[in-house]
Amino acid sequence: MESCIYHQLKSQPVWLLLLLSLGFLKVLCFSVIFLKWVYVNFLRPAKNLKKYGSWALVTGPTDGIGKGFAFELARKGLNLVLVGRNPDKLKDVSESINAKYGQTQIKTVVVDFSGDLDEGVKKIKETIEGLDIGVLINNVGVSYPYARFFHEVDDKLLADLIKVNVEGTTKVTQAVLPGMIQRKRGAIVNIGSGAAIVIPADPLYAVYAATKAYIDQFSRCLYVEYKKSGIDVQCQVPLYVATKMASIKRSSFFVPSTDGYARAALRWIGHEPRCTPYWPHSLLWGLLYSSPESMVDAWRLKFCIGIRRRGQLKDSRKNE
Repeated sequence: MESCIYHQLKSQPVWLLLLLSLGFLKVLCFSVIFLKWVYVNFLRPAKNLKKYGSWALVTGPTDGIGKGFAFELARKGLNLVLVGRNPDKLKDVSESINAKYGQTQIKTVVVDFSGDLDEGVKKIKETIEGLDIGVLINNVGVSYPYARFFHEVDDKLLADLIKVNVEGTTKVTQAVLPGMIQRKRGAIVNIGSGAAIVIPADPLYAVYAATKAYIDQFSRCLYVEYKKSGIDVQCQVPLYVATKMASIKRSSFFVPSTDGYARAALRWIGHEPRCTPYWPHSLLWGLLYSSPESMVDAWRLKFCIGIRRRGQLKDSRKNE
């Protein structure tokens, strides 16, 4: 039988054999990619985060993804340093976590990332002195109130986007990293955005998308710099999550709740330098990646112009 197959193949023209070989290689590559996707999303065990250290620091923990992270980290047995600008919300979140996970030690630091950032970072350094900070979640961030063209972005919004999203993440990392280097272990998670990585452009959110592109490159560089020092740096790239920032109230299959996203996110810490933890998001990423950029740009522009129109209508009603 093998001899028969061999003679049949030998009798075929060279171009057909090359075509069959290329097809086989394509199927093989797709199979490997698919099996890897299944493994990392469903079968790969999560790392024991307590091996990085007994404390985790979370910025922006009072709402959205940051709050989800805080609860999940407490569930994993880590103590928490929560950094946010609203002392009342920090107190509420701390009490809620302690009510559910009574053994969790919690310290809070009030920092307005759009205000005196140097003073805020100084308070963070004082709070974490002597603590075994093993995990840093740089989640704090701001976006546009609603979509708008670049020339419509006022000076205050422009300054806040850069200061909170870029300078805030950079300086908090700079404050926490020396302790990790000294202990030769740690995990840093920076929250990026699909606006900067998954889609080719995010029109009417230009500055926000640009700040998240910075986070992606910043994370990748630190991953390479400190991997041999025992420090895992990662940029997580969520798409839409049901948060106030995204103006989405209800979760769905493709739009997880903050708790659902955080549960998925913790499983990826310490692995790839860039990831999309919630697996349905990776399906959307694949769809967008395989689509022509011009088509994605046209869809996104139309979508964001619709957001802008609704936002302007809402503003006009407020002013009436």
